[in-house]
Amino acid sequence: MDSEPSREWWREAVAYQIYPRSFQDSNGDGIGDLEGIIQRLDYLNDGTRRSLGVDAVWLSPTFPSPMADFGYDVADYCDVHPDFGTLETMDRLIAECHRRGIRVLLDWVPNHTSDRHPWFIESRSSRSNPKRDWYIWRDPKPDGSPPNNWRSVFGGPAWTFDETTGQYYLHSFLKEQPDLNWRNPEVEQAMFDTLRFWFKRGVDGFRIDVIGRILKHPDLPDNPPNPEWQPGERERFSQIWVYNHNFPDVFEAVKRIRRVFDEYPGTVSVGEVFGTPEEIARFYGDDDERGLHLAFNFHFIHEHGHVITPWEAPVLRRIIGNAEASVPSFSQPCFALNNHDRSRFITRHDADGRGRERARAAPLLLLGLRNTPFLYYGEEIGMADVDIPPERQQDPARFRSVGRDPERTPMQWDTSPGRGFTSGEPWLPFGPLSPNVAEQDSDPDSLLNLYRSAVWLRKELAALRRGSLQRLGGDESVVSWLRVAEGAPSVFVAVNTSTEAVTVDVPFRLSSIALCTDRAREGHLRSERLELPPLGAAWVVEGS
Repeated sequence: MDSEPSREWWREAVAYQIYPRSFQDSNGDGIGDLEGIIQRLDYLNDGTRRSLGVDAVWLSPTFPSPMADFGYDVADYCDVHPDFGTLETMDRLIAECHRRGIRVLLDWVPNHTSDRHPWFIESRSSRSNPKRDWYIWRDPKPDGSPPNNWRSVFGGPAWTFDETTGQYYLHSFLKEQPDLNWRNPEVEQAMFDTLRFWFKRGVDGFRIDVIGRILKHPDLPDNPPNPEWQPGERERFSQIWVYNHNFPDVFEAVKRIRRVFDEYPGTVSVGEVFGTPEEIARFYGDDDERGLHLAFNFHFIHEHGHVITPWEAPVLRRIIGNAEASVPSFSQPCFALNNHDRSRFITRHDADGRGRERARAAPLLLLGLRNTPFLYYGEEIGMADVDIPPERQQDPARFRSVGRDPERTPMQWDTSPGRGFTSGEPWLPFGPLSPNVAEQDSDPDSLLNLYRSAVWLRKELAALRRGSLQRLGGDESVVSWLRVAEGAPSVFVAVNTSTEAVTVDVPFRLSSIALCTDRAREGHLRSERLELPPLGAAWVVEGS
């Protein structure tokens, strides 16, 4: 680890998201756990190019939970769910990560708790309970209906009537996930203390769940209907989230959250946010006071709610340009191509059967941008969505026909019956035997080794680690840009999104192809023209 804890390590880091249930099972119960993660840390970074070389891991929720939403319904923010281990196991995981130079980010869920959390059990016990105002309770309308028209993200009203006290409580997600009342200073301070608990145990930061919802309009008015919504589309899009999403008061609360992080130099906050590039930028704060260190930009996955972003050069160029133009100068963008809530990259881009070819260009795009990139477990071997038979479906929040299970299936380490993940029955079914780590580990042309090369080369090239992004351009087929850092060779990045080979101009007289989706093309470039294979990509380094 760095000797200066205040160094902004996250600016040059590559992070890796682990869905703990699906990474490695150590005890044969079919559920991944913290001990299993410890066993696989050398795969993530052992200090050599045989490992992936990541600098940080983000663990999806590991807190005690009834698992109504697989951990995003927290019953205790200051412990570990028995499925995953104990506090002592977490302490050991943090220590083992730090020994390898890997930072640890946990998943903080500030908008809501589980309905089994002691705070909510107290809150719902009576209208006079001291914790009543820790959640959002309202009387029914005169006709007995909910207080307003807000819809849950998972469908249905965002309100549930409580017979005991005769009021409704607000839940932006499942009814088992009541929303906290962040307008109550006691709630804010209690949540800040949960951060401090983990910082004192050595955690390096947090990914913060749906932070744009923690403060709503105080009067809770109806949201306006969405005139573009069509019957058959997801219900959540039937109204425009004016009063319960990115409400202006949120941005001041984010600054207060940042002050807690600043008590522990070297920690980082990464927000799950949704909105326009300008809305995303507001989460970073301003020159007067900082907000989040980083705010996720999911526009490579989806730009407009449920609409999948096409892998097309003009679209990618617009997303990159918008992010560059809007993110404050004191920080940088934060991109991902996969996560635990969205169909995997290969599946999203496989309508013509060429998703795996596009997946080879993905790391060159993601790691070639000015950003803090997040990889999702299994992305590096080309895992795709898995068909889940009805009797094996697990996601209780099925806002798609099969929910989010297809992108959460266990990591495929080898071709054994348990895929190297478990000696028991896995909590979700495996995909086909291929892809897996074992088959790709020693194949120099594998996707895994392309990811390894990209991550380690990024460490070597200062222009990719810390350089500015300039000359964003290209055409209908190609998106390209230049990464420039003072005193270091510049790097030209080009991604061909078409299914035909293309030739592009390189802005250097002398250069070499340092990395290409077609490894045979790497080496000295003999002209100022670069030929990219169909759906291919390359990094070209100046003067070498």
